[in-house]
Amino acid sequence: MSTQLSAGGAEVTVDQENGCRISSLRIDGTELLRQGPRYGSFPMVPWCGRTENGRFRDGGTVHQMPVNHPPHALHGFGRDAAWRPAGATATEAAFTYDLAEPWPYPGRVTQVFALAEDALTLTMGVETYGDSFPAQAGWHPWFRRDLGTGGGPAELSFEPAWQEERGADHLPTGHRIDPKPGPWDDCFGMPHGVDVTLAWPGALELRLTSRAEWVVVYDEESEAVCVEPQSGPPNGLNTLPRLVTPVDPLEVSTTWTWRRLA
Repeated sequence: MSTQLSAGGAEVTVDQENGCRISSLRIDGTELLRQGPRYGSFPMVPWCGRTENGRFRDGGTVHQMPVNHPPHALHGFGRDAAWRPAGATATEAAFTYDLAEPWPYPGRVTQVFALAEDALTLTMGVETYGDSFPAQAGWHPWFRRDLGTGGGPAELSFEPAWQEERGADHLPTGHRIDPKPGPWDDCFGMPHGVDVTLAWPGALELRLTSRAEWVVVYDEESEAVCVEPQSGPPNGLNTLPRLVTPVDPLEVSTTWTWRRLA
């Protein structure tokens, strides 16, 4: 089961049964996202990227998550769950997902998709039903490197304040370094908010913005470029925990704005 949104020449398909991911984003009939059940654009929640050895500490308690990308736990549980619809119009849809075992804390995640003729805004909120707990939220879009329009592959531009040094275990070491040339599987800091542009020459320019201060860029595969705005760095449940409390839920949003170049 999926939900369709449309506005002007933009069409979005949300597959709520498969992690409430965007399975399709088409502008004037051109597909922007890599296709396949693992791709599209999926939510990362209740953590983003890798959590070291699948373990995180909350106070004096160490919790073990399933190691789904050895030796680490990757991208949370939301992308593998069926989400429930919570209302939809022609241009907006909302969905919910209840946190459950093996996540040790009860809570709810809400995701809202709002489509306009030239932009898509995604908003995700995490709330607790009881005790406070550390969490992260973000998105992992797989944008097609080549749209097949004859204009050439995507060109990426952004100006991060720093790059998180990546260790041999693919986790940030805690050191901030000057940004290095790609290809990347790396986290960058943008303290004034994420602002990244993907341009397909002669076809389309897509700008991703967010008030979040972290973005992971993954462009090591030939088929796609991933630009992942998120509320904290990889392994952040351990290194930079953001507590979700009864009076302070976690909320993160991102807006993707496009401009036709043809």
